Amino acid sequence: MLTGSLTRRGSVLLHRGLAPGDRVAAWQRALSHVFVGLEVAVEPGRPWTGELTAERLGALQIATEEFGPGTILRSARSVAADHSTHVLVRQQLAGTALLLQDGRAAELRPGRPAFHDARRPYRIVVPQRQRARILMMPRALLRLGEAQLAALTATVVEDTGDGAAALLLPLLCGLVEEVTRAHPARRDELARHAAEILATVALEQAGRRPARALWERITGSVQARLQEPGLTPQDIADQHAISLRYLHRLFQTHGTTVNAWGRTRRLEAAREELARTGAAHRSIAAVAARWGFSNPSHFSRAFRERYGMSPVQWRSAHLAT
Repeated sequence: MLTGSLTRRGSVLLHRGLAPGDRVAAWQRALSHVFVGLEVAVEPGRPWTGELTAERLGALQIATEEFGPGTILRSARSVAADHSTHVLVRQQLAGTALLLQDGRAAELRPGRPAFHDARRPYRIVVPQRQRARILMMPRALLRLGEAQLAALTATVVEDTGDGAAALLLPLLCGLVEEVTRAHPARRDELARHAAEILATVALEQAGRRPARALWERITGSVQARLQEPGLTPQDIADQHAISLRYLHRLFQTHGTTVNAWGRTRRLEAAREELARTGAAHRSIAAVAARWGFSNPSHFSRAFRERYGMSPVQWRSAHLAT
């Protein structure tokens, strides 16, 4: 059975007496009610239970989840059905979890929080029963741009070293514990302090790897999509949840443009293929088309401009050796 109210303070306890099918559906409804629209998957035949407590304190929500094993999924379908603009911070209290978002995977252990953005799909895999605290707040309170937030998600916040996180994370944990015990008149004030700490930690975490990590992630994805002739800068920006303007600015800081970088990588890939004996049976036009050049004449001109010889001359010279 499910018990408790979740309007401001409350709890949900999922008992072992429920049939497995009812248990999954009830747990999914409970998580979606407290957080955002979510889907739950568990391995058939494996026993599990879930317990959830939540407090809403102004703009900040503090919840404790005990669940596992299983998977919590914020799918593209869930995002489309529930346009939440909240950011969540997950911190393991016991056990481990794997958080996946934006092409990254963060292995979470006790004391190592990580951010995830409800506006894009994510997945949380819990291999065994675990307990975690989740803080949820509107993304506007973090005061981060889209590119900063995209660089922040699914990255573990370390409380070591001399950064702000080392000083503020213990303070945040203490504040959260105090919120749960404080007089109702003080809770909203303490929650505001906790939100400010989260914003500071998020800003530092995003600043550590804003451009470099995003650059590596974008160029890696473009490299994997070189064979798509219709790939556009807008497609790339959409894939990484950043604006088209920011994408162009990022490539400008590396002395190039989106199209020029992609064209160079395509020419390099075509050049390597033309030099392989295993590809000798393919025509120049077929190799060009394979790497996104729909016009063989344009490919030949671009190849000559870059390498000082035609594709035919390049192939002949390398196959002869």
